[in-house]
Amino acid sequence: MHELGIVFHVMERIEEVMQENDVKQVSRVTLQVGEVSGIVPHYLTDCWNWAVKKKEGMQESQLCIETILARTYCENCQQTYVTVKYGKTCPHCCSGNTYLITGNECIIKEIEAI
Repeated sequence: MHELGIVFHVMERIEEVMQENDVKQVSRVTLQVGEVSGIVPHYLTDCWNWAVKKKEGMQESQLCIETILARTYCENCQQTYVTVKYGKTCPHCCSGNTYLITGNECIIKEIEAI
């Protein structure tokens, strides 16, 4: 389960931001997670709920997860399309000359402090 490692990494970054901005308490963190990132949102939430209890200034913080839709670009016809529905094959021209442009990210979007 790599979600626990992701949570630890996010918490380290949040601690840096808290220190840089003299923040004592974080109430909510919003993460954007790509739908093909391999991250399981409910595992991420479970890991978060366990780990925040051990971090000063984050014990009561909530994790909100927003999904970033996976989009793929076709180099042959220069169109974009939804990745999950069509995979690597472009639905416009049937080419496999494609690459993922969004949907594999994990981004700290917002940190809400008290």
